Parts: sequence; C-alpha cells; structure tokens
Amino acid sequence: MEEETQSLPTTKHIIPNSKPRTLKPPPLHHFHTNPPPHQNLNLVPSNLHSSYYYYYYCYLYSQFHNNNSLPPLLPLPPLLPLPSPPLPHDHMTRFHKSLTLSPVVESKQKKKQVSEDKVNSRNIKVSSGSKVTEPEAESSLVVAKRPDSGGQEGSIIYLLANHFLVKFDPSQRIYHYNVDISPHPSKEIARMIKQKLVETEPSSFSGVVPAFDGRKNIYSPVEFQDDRLEFFVNLPIPSCNTVMKYGDLREKQPQNKIDKLFRVNMRLVSKFDGKEQRKEGEDWAPLPQEYIHALDVILRENPMEKCTSIGRSFFSNSMGGSKEIGGGAVGLRGFFQSLRQTQQGLALNMDLSITAFHESIGVIAYLQKRLEFLKDLHRNKGRELSLEERREVEKALKNIRVFVCHRETVQRYRVYGLTEEITENIWFPDRDGKHLRLMSYFKDHYSYEIQFKNLPCLQISRSRPCYLPMELCMICEGQKFLGKLSDDQAAKIMKMGCQRPNERKASIDSVMAGLVGPSSGNQTIEFNLEISKEMTLLKGRILQPPKLKLDRPRNLLESRVFKGTRIERWALMSIGGSPDQKSIIPKFINELTQKCEHLGVFLSKNTISSTFFEPSHILNNISLLESKLKEIQRASSNNLQLIICVMERKHKGYGDLKRIAETRIGVVTQCCLFPNITKLSSQFVSNLALKINAKIGGSMTELYNSIPSHIPRLFKLDEPVIFMGADVTHPHPFDDSSPSVAAVVGSINWPEANRYVSRMRSQTHRQEIIQDLDLMVKELLEDFYKAVNKLPNRIIFFRDGVSETQFKKILQEELQSIKTACSNFHGYNPSITFAVVQKRHHTRLFRCDPDQENNIPPGTVVDTVITHPKEFDFYLCSHLGVKGTSRPTHYHILWDENEFTSDELQRLVYNLCYTFVRCTKPVSIVPPAYYAHLAAYRGRLYIERSSESNGGSMNPSSVSRVGPPKTIPLPKLSDNVKNLMFYC
Repeated sequence: MEEETQSLPTTKHIIPNSKPRTLKPPPLHHFHTNPPPHQNLNLVPSNLHSSYYYYYYCYLYSQFHNNNSLPPLLPLPPLLPLPSPPLPHDHMTRFHKSLTLSPVVESKQKKKQVSEDKVNSRNIKVSSGSKVTEPEAESSLVVAKRPDSGGQEGSIIYLLANHFLVKFDPSQRIYHYNVDISPHPSKEIARMIKQKLVETEPSSFSGVVPAFDGRKNIYSPVEFQDDRLEFFVNLPIPSCNTVMKYGDLREKQPQNKIDKLFRVNMRLVSKFDGKEQRKEGEDWAPLPQEYIHALDVILRENPMEKCTSIGRSFFSNSMGGSKEIGGGAVGLRGFFQSLRQTQQGLALNMDLSITAFHESIGVIAYLQKRLEFLKDLHRNKGRELSLEERREVEKALKNIRVFVCHRETVQRYRVYGLTEEITENIWFPDRDGKHLRLMSYFKDHYSYEIQFKNLPCLQISRSRPCYLPMELCMICEGQKFLGKLSDDQAAKIMKMGCQRPNERKASIDSVMAGLVGPSSGNQTIEFNLEISKEMTLLKGRILQPPKLKLDRPRNLLESRVFKGTRIERWALMSIGGSPDQKSIIPKFINELTQKCEHLGVFLSKNTISSTFFEPSHILNNISLLESKLKEIQRASSNNLQLIICVMERKHKGYGDLKRIAETRIGVVTQCCLFPNITKLSSQFVSNLALKINAKIGGSMTELYNSIPSHIPRLFKLDEPVIFMGADVTHPHPFDDSSPSVAAVVGSINWPEANRYVSRMRSQTHRQEIIQDLDLMVKELLEDFYKAVNKLPNRIIFFRDGVSETQFKKILQEELQSIKTACSNFHGYNPSITFAVVQKRHHTRLFRCDPDQENNIPPGTVVDTVITHPKEFDFYLCSHLGVKGTSRPTHYHILWDENEFTSDELQRLVYNLCYTFVRCTKPVSIVPPAYYAHLAAYRGRLYIERSSESNGGSMNPSSVSRVGPPKTIPLPKLSDNVKNLMFYC
C-alpha cells in the first residue's frame, strides 16, 4: 500500500513523468447532487443489487461536501479503482479474502536415516534400517514429555508469578466473522468503524458487542442476524492544520473533520468452542489454537481501545508518561499481555514493557535531532547533502510513516527513499502536458515558498515517482522506533525499565486493576470470562551452588584465575586520542601487566616494539588499516598472539578491525577506549585481563567436582560428552536485504567442558532454521575428536532464540541435521538432548514477603504450576540480579534421548552457569548458548561492515523483489584464531 488510508479523488492526479489520468464519474442524471439535509448518509445496510448506484451517490455527495478544499498535494498516489456492479450471489465470495494465509512452504530436506538404538521411547520409535521422510517424521516427532512430577532438590521458597488465572466456560460457543473494509483503513479508523456499526445497528449484531482485532477478524458470543452482512459507513475523520516555521511544526491547530465513505462486508467463517478434544488414552489435550486466539483478541479489546498497540504490548501516557531519549526518539512505558496454557490452566501473562517510539515532530526537526551533521540546518537552509549524508538521511527515514501538514488530509504515507534530484530541480507535467516546477506549484496553489530547496524530496512509492517535500511532512504518532538504538538511547530505555521487584509487581497489579487492563471492558462479561486479580502463588526451589576449585570472592581484587595463559608476543596500537591521552599509555601498560600477574596471567611487560600511534581516520580506510595490521604482524616475525587497540571513541571501523585481524591477519585483538584507561579503575583493568585470558586460551575457574560426579547415572569420565550451543541473528526489522548469521559452538575438553570453539555461517535473509547445521556440527565433532581422541557419547544441544511457534519445525529439521552430521562418522550414534533456551519472555518471579525488596536468589528453579502442562520445561534464575527485576531463563527440552530426570538436567544447567570463562559470578543463561550468541554477533559484525564497504544501503526502488537477496558469505577465519574463544 502506498498509503494507509485513501480518499476517492475526483480531480486529476499530477504525477511527474507519467501521463495525467482523469477520474470520470458516471452520468450525473443518475444522482441528486444536492441531497435533502435530513437524509441520513452515515450508515445504511446495503441491498447488493442497488449498492452500485448508492455507493456513487454517497461518493459524489462527499465530494460536493468538500468542494472548497484546496487542490490535492503533488503528486498523489495511484487512483483507487471504481466499484464495479455487484456480481450474482454465487460469485460474491470473490470479494472476500481468506481468513488465514497459507504458510510459506519451504524446501524439504532429503530423506535421512533415523537409527533405532538411541531414539527416546517418549518421542519416536523407528524400525531398524528404516528411512523416515520429512512428512512422516514430522507427524511422528513429539516434543519430549516431562519425565517425572518435577524436581525435588533444593530448599523451598514461596513465590508469586505474574500469571493471572483465566476462568472460562469451555462450552461457550464463539462465532468467527471475516471482515473486509474498503478502502483499506488504519487500525484506528477500522475500530472507529466497528464502534459506529455497533452503536447504530445493534439488531444486526444480535445486541452484543463483538471483539475486533482491528484487521480482519471479529468474534461474537452469539450468531449475528445473517451469515453475510454489508454496510456503508460515512465516517467523519479528523484532520489537522499545522503552522510551519523554520522547517519545524508547531502546535496543532483546532481539528476539522472530513467525511469518508467505507464499505464493510462481514461473513461467518467458523463456529467453535473450548471443549477439549482428547484422544483415546490421553488425560490432557491442548485447547484448540483457534479458541485461544479468539480469547486473546477478546482480552485485548479494552486495552486496544485506550492504548497504542505494538505487537502484544500496549503503551499509554497514563502509565508513567513518555521520556525523550535523544535522537528523535521517546521512551514510553506500557504493558505486555499474552495467554498461556499452564499446569494450573489458562493464564494471562502480564508484564511491564518499555519501547522507543519516533517523536511526532516535523521531518526536518526530526533529522536535526537524529543526525549530528544536520543540527544547524535551519541556519544553513541552502546546504546540499553529500553522498554519505544522503545515505544516512535515507536510512533514518526509510519505512517511517508521515503525513502532510499544509492541507487538510487523512492520508498517511510510508517513506521508501529519497529523490535523486533536489527539490529545486524537480519538474512534472500538468494536466495539459506542460512541465511545471515543483516549487512554483506549491507557491501558486498553496501560497507556500519552499525553504529547503537543496534537500531531496521523500519518495513515497516503491515503484512510481511520488514525492513529498520534507518540510511539509510530519512524523505520525505511535510508531515504534525503527533501526538500532544508539548506546545512549539504549541505556536510557533500560533505565526506564529498571524497576526493583516490589515496584514492578505494584505496577503490574495496578494495570490489572486499572481502566486500561484486560478485564475492565465489557468483553469479559459478554464472553463469560473471569480473570483473577491476584498473581499466581507457587513453590520454587533454591538449588545449591557447585563448589569451585578456586573460590570466588565478591570482587576481583583478591581473585586468581584457575588457568592462566602466557602472552609473550603482543603489541599495542593507539588509534586517535589527544596528546594527554596518549601520554597515559605507559602507565596503562604497567597497570595491566601487574593486574595480569596478580590474577595468574603472564603478560610480558615489553611489547614487541614501541606503541603504534595511528590517526582516527585509519578506521575509515580498510586497505590502510589492513596494511598497518600486517606491518604489526611482521614486526613479531608473523608470530603475534595479541594486539591491544586503544581507541579514541566508539567507531564503525571496529567491525573492520575485528574482521581483518581474525580472518586476514590471524591475531586476537582486545579493544578499549581512552576515557576508560584514563580512569584506570582496578575493576576495569581486571575485567580487561579476564577477557584477554579467555581469548588466548585460559579460564576463570573450574568445577571442584567434575561434571560426571554431578550426574553419575549418565556421565562417566571415560565416556566424553560435548555441549553445543546455537543461535541465529537477523538484521534489524526494516533491513530487507542483509543475510542472517548462524553460529554453533561446541566444547572441546572433557570433563572440564569449559573451552568452546565456534563455527559461523551466513544464510538466507531472516531464515531461522540453521541451514548448514550438519556441516558445522560435523566440524565441531572433528575438533572434539582431535582434542579428546574420542567422539562424544552424548550431545547436549542448547538452541537459543526460538519462539514456541517454531518448536516443531526446529525439532524436525535441526535434530535431523545433527543426526546427519553424526552419520558422517562410521558407526557413530550418540544420544542427543535438544533444549531451547528462551530469555525473551515475560514471566517474572517475586518473593512472597511484601517487605522483601530483593530479587529471587541465584539457583531459584520453578517447574510446576506456570510451566507447560505436559512437556519438559522449567524456569531457572541462575544469576544474582543487582539492578531491576531478575528475569529467569526458560529451558524447554524438545528431545531427550539421554533420559534426564528433572533434577539431573536442572543441576547440570545450573552448574554449567558457573563455568563462563570471563566472569566471576554465575551467568544468566547456560554458557554454550551465551557463547553462540556472542559468536553470531561477531559474524553479524563481519556482514554489516562488508555490506557498508560495498556501497552501503541500496535505493529501495532498485531492490529486486523477484527472489530472496543474495547471501553474502562470511570470510573464513584464520587457522591461528578459529580454535580460540576470540568472540568473547
């Protein structure tokens, strides 16, 4: 869509480089052009055979009603087609869109051998030697069931979870109607249309207020008067006039209203209830997904009417107001809600949510706030943009919705890019074929003199030349901030959401009891629902921490690493910095070497040569940067272990530095900033030393008792186990060309299991399934064999970043890829456990004691009440939450051939969290998943810098839509670093 709401114009459209088209209405003798004042044109149930002329009647009336409006903005989006005469009843289905879209059918893998020996009896049984094709396996694979009634280890702690029990009548029938509104409105306008229909035509809806998702779906507790309904709604839509000054938009003037006609069609598509459809022998069955979706829409009805919705979250100024976070963005507090099936029944998960929005100001003012080089634009209106500046402006504005402010309008446009020409040089043909200058057009028709004539216009169409001058546009409200937040913006957003547990709990409770909450509307009564106002009370357990070979004190001042490395050959490279900053380098080297010695890491006090001082601009020149790094490598006889890079400030060239060093030179780098080494705090130097030690091959600590002693039933010293982690990173939401990056890591020592090597691959844009998983796992198994002289008997695989809707697909395809990798080794058939690690969820746990302000303690585990009714999952808070409210990690086991008990797997995961190589405390997620995330981020860094150095962002109109973008391969890691934890 080139716009989100469109009116039906009668004037000629003026579009540069295209022939003018005139909309011809039907002969006027069919209509009364001056209807009686008392005639009601707001809402009329339609007769299908007369709607054609009635539609034009209302249409022409609306045009004559606004005949004093100014000419339309140059140029307008394409015309909407005229409504055609109605077809016979049996052909009317062509006008109704299907309720659901068919999922994209992805290419299937080849048939794969599934062995009988190690297949978990709880999941799948396959005859020996048989081959299972993907459709057969998909129907056979079942997510692992909980092996017992839950764990028993640990001391009891009483907790509250932000899950609110939902009681419903499963026999309550729900009627689902498909809604088609033409012309297509925004969600806000669509809800206004639905509200007007309910108020003026109650009999058509059988006297009830249905729930509407704002798009295509309406749910009702009773059947409507007819299975098919059609209405015409003439809706007065507000528009605003704004005063422009110096390229900014000042406060809005009183609103006018423009009548607009909409055609609404509804048809019944299904009837269903919540009765459980159990199969023979089952004691539990999930509620039908259609029923859960309907209840979710019903519970979102009230907050949807009073808040701005983004995904599953709602935002409102009433929840603490907005806060400007810089760069044309504001942070807004809101709440998240989602229905979940749990052991206690259907529950509503309610949590706080903080999101950054674009500030609703003029486009010029927005650019001045977001881009440093445009801050003085209003003082220098005649300046032009350089090629690099144009790219930055286009990147900042792409996909943002705007509206024009120089005339009455209800239209919103999405920005696709910038014009090649500046505003002053744009011409277009008028109705008579004469070429008019854009600036003259606005001066003649709107009495407005364009101020920023040397800036390009906004391109608001992907394929046609439709332009808007920047200074006449304003950012629409309620838009989530696109792109990546800066470090400063992210810090301010995090600070807004950083609430102590008692504060967060009070905020959630107030939402549940407040006017914007899900139970404050009439829908719960209409659909016979009851939502508890109290959080779920449950019992958790606190696991005992493992004993470590080197006890960790509270800070690093008295710590020593368990395994320290020796770094004989290293260099220091200074990039930028003032003379005073550079003078501190000798002191920094002395402090760092002393701290390393104190921690048990040997760092030679002498670098290979004097410090290499380079200007900041070297980070902008890839060839010069590579040449300098090679020079440093040659100075050490091509045997360098480490380069410490001290940078003046954060720079995009950091990615180039990492890529060149790790793929072309073959040396590990450690970067830091001059402001930090100037302070030289003991904590900073200690953290730096730990990172260096981890990258070169050392470790912070080791479990006192080896992993086999923790789970003697399954693990043996002479039967090695490999722990693997996998993650996929995707480009930011509106990047439609960059590839995704997958990373897999695997441990290479046993029984310590604290050293991990990585493999990274780029893959199809936004593809979540890891495409080359079999190849990467095969390489990791080869590395394990080289280090241990044995292939692992068991594979424990932790997959990060997967949503619940993807579980079955991930299990089917990635489990088969792991088995395929194993089949490359003759007679090799290890037991596999496949677990998903979820950090991005909204379950929070609070202590029951109202006077207790602290977070739940490390080791807190929950596997009852709020977990899945039958599947093997648990929540584990393995870290100590110092700021804000702790978020437990959710572990969901999809496949388990090792047949862990709940206690065994929970103990294993918690103990592994103490083995992170660069941290003195337990981390929040199991280290294999943590390392995979870091490795995937490093691969993303390689890709981003490669794409920018190859020409930057592409013009939207030049992007091919025929197929997926071509995947850029990742550069190959150097042999010197590929087996090191360089990504830490």
